[in-house]
Amino acid sequence: MMHADIRLETPRLILRVPRIEDFERYAQLMADEVAARHIGGRQPRAAAWRKFLQMPGAWALQGFAMFSVVDKADGRWLGQLGPWRPEGWPGNEIGYSFHPDAWGRGYATEAAVAAIDWAFDTLGWPDIIHCIAPDNTASQNVARRLGSVRRGPGRLPAPFEDHPIEIWGQTREQWRENRKRFA
Repeated sequence: MMHADIRLETPRLILRVPRIEDFERYAQLMADEVAARHIGGRQPRAAAWRKFLQMPGAWALQGFAMFSVVDKADGRWLGQLGPWRPEGWPGNEIGYSFHPDAWGRGYATEAAVAAIDWAFDTLGWPDIIHCIAPDNTASQNVARRLGSVRRGPGRLPAPFEDHPIEIWGQTREQWRENRKRFA
C-alpha cells in the first residue's frame, strides 16, 4: 500500500496523509497564539509552510507521521494527530494539535484511538508517549481519557531542550485494557 493510500476512519473523522489543501487551515492554527503556544509558538505563514512539510516528509522517509484529521461531514481539516518520532525524541509519540474551531468536540480522543491502534498494529510499537507541556491541561485531559498516565518530566532534543515537558504514556498491554472503554 502506498503511503498516500493510508486512510483510517472513525464515526466522524478521516485520518489520512497530509495534502497540500490542508495547508491553509494549518497556517491558521500556527498563526493563532493560543493554539500554537505548545507546538513551537506562533509562526508566520512562510515558517508554517516549512513546518507543514515535516509531516509529508516523515511519511515519505519513515513510513509514518501524524495524520491529517478531516471532518467526514464537510471535508474540513481539523488538525493533525498520530505517530511521531523525530531524531532524539524521548519515545514513540502519538502527538496532536487541532485548529481552535475544532476544540472541545472530542475529535482528539476519537482520532487518537484510531491512531494508537494503527501504531500498535502496523508499526509494532511496544508503547506510546505524549510529550505535554506542564500547563497544557487540555492535552493532559486527552491523555487521561486515552488511559495514559504521567510518567514524569522529560526532555526534548535541541532546539527544544529548554521547553519543559511531561511524558505521559502507556504500553501496548495497557492500551489493550484501556481500549475496551472505546469499543
